[in-house]
Amino acid sequence: MRIYKIVAAFVFCFPPAVLSGQDISAPTPQPATLTGTATDTDGDAIPGAEVILDGPAPTDHRTATTNGTGFFTVNGLRPAVPYHVTVRESGFADWTSPEIVLSPGQSMELSEVKLKISIVETSVSAVTVEQLAIEQVKNEEKQRVFGIIPNFYTVYDSRAVPLTTKLKFHLAMRSSIDVATLSAVAFAAGLNQAADSPSYVQGAKGYGQRYGAIYADGVSDILFGGAILPSLLHQDPRYFYQGTGTKKSRALHAIASPFWCKGDDGTWQFNYSSIGGDLISGSLSNFYYPDKDRGIGLVGRTALVATGGRMVNSLVQEFILRKFTSHSDPHD
Repeated sequence: MRIYKIVAAFVFCFPPAVLSGQDISAPTPQPATLTGTATDTDGDAIPGAEVILDGPAPTDHRTATTNGTGFFTVNGLRPAVPYHVTVRESGFADWTSPEIVLSPGQSMELSEVKLKISIVETSVSAVTVEQLAIEQVKNEEKQRVFGIIPNFYTVYDSRAVPLTTKLKFHLAMRSSIDVATLSAVAFAAGLNQAADSPSYVQGAKGYGQRYGAIYADGVSDILFGGAILPSLLHQDPRYFYQGTGTKKSRALHAIASPFWCKGDDGTWQFNYSSIGGDLISGSLSNFYYPDKDRGIGLVGRTALVATGGRMVNSLVQEFILRKFTSHSDPHD
């Protein structure tokens, strides 16, 4: 009797499941569901938007994609867990929900999932006309025929801006001291030495005098015709390559270049700078040429030779030299 009562008490205090060694656990809460429809501010559906849910643990991360009507469903969410929902799509600002806590088995529909068009911020660098002119002149200083002969005074860029006074003087000096310029002067002095013109003595002294005369002619012409007068008269000393149109119109454009130039205001006008530079250069020649070569004839010959040479150079520029000029157009 005593043993029976002990066994009965043992069975009464411990349920059969415990006695059989089985574990007892609380029932698993039913998962929750979240739905919604992504639209823009006008109410139009946004298909293909990415829906992201994040909770406190990495395992709470869920993703979904809106369908053709902008609708989305996320299943298997843990109840009593704080979630945040983010909806994103290219061209729209991200939409983020406040904290969401779901109940077991709850199916919640998010309302007002409206994405706003994103504002794209762009950085615009303000470039002054002077800065642009500096960059264009740098490109022009790379222009060389066959990679050797300077071609700084030809403009191939139709969007070229006017030169400042500083840049006009810069181009004049840059052209005057270029190695190719100095070499060309040396060659021309040799030809004049052989032709005994002007009437300097022969020998090394005469060659030096002829070299100096040719160089002085060129420097004075480019200084007055390419810098001083263009600055005072607000004219552009460069040749503006036409490149399009009939051969006749291009030839006329080139032939007219010594007499017709572009002003700093963009209008075409009589080329006082070029004609004036040639005349001033010829007049200055009277100070260093031999006495027998001086006079009004020297001024006229010098101006005519310079003007004729400029016409020929412009024709060659228009029809031939571009294909042989390095860095002829930064926009090609």
